[in-house]
Amino acid sequence: MNPNFIDIDQNSDEWFDLRAGKLTGSAAGKIMANYGKAFGNPAHALAVQIALEQITGNAISSNYTNAHMDRGHEQEPIARAEYERTYFCDVLNGGFFDNDKTGVSVDGRVLPDGIVEIKSHIPSVHFVNVKRGEFNPDYKWQYYFNLKETGAEWIDTISFCADFPDGNRICVYRIWAKDSEKEFEQIDIRSKQFFELVEDKKAVINGFS
Repeated sequence: MNPNFIDIDQNSDEWFDLRAGKLTGSAAGKIMANYGKAFGNPAHALAVQIALEQITGNAISSNYTNAHMDRGHEQEPIARAEYERTYFCDVLNGGFFDNDKTGVSVDGRVLPDGIVEIKSHIPSVHFVNVKRGEFNPDYKWQYYFNLKETGAEWIDTISFCADFPDGNRICVYRIWAKDSEKEFEQIDIRSKQFFELVEDKKAVINGFS
């Protein structure tokens, strides 16, 4: 596991400060979209934000929330407890893994070598996840980015729905780092391109071009 781990409360002021100016796992999908092609508008907007945070040293906060996010925050402890009961393990604080230009916060660590990411869903989405038989592709790049940045050997992707009957409220699909070389290489390539984009944005902001 990556030694650059900081045991900090997520969503605290200090946590937001640590994330400022970094590419994080929750934003990985924005830069990986349309891989091999030009960056889209979400990646450009993210580059501007990161450029500003690097210049000013201040985190740009967002108060955006929606029902899905609120449900996730409320139900994550329930899903974590069910995962612990099912797999006879303890899930520790996800904290923050600080890797200079990048950093990730995971939903939990399972010592000695695993991490977990929990997604709380409405019944129809959870049903599709169960039927699919693999992780939800909507979060593919967040999963691989977190796995790569933490140096963990595996990540358990957890889909949770409180409305399903007991015993079926979670479904878990594991991704192994040893099987992820292709995805890690793609992340390296795209991240390099993205940070070049960030430098371009900084030059414009600073009035150099």
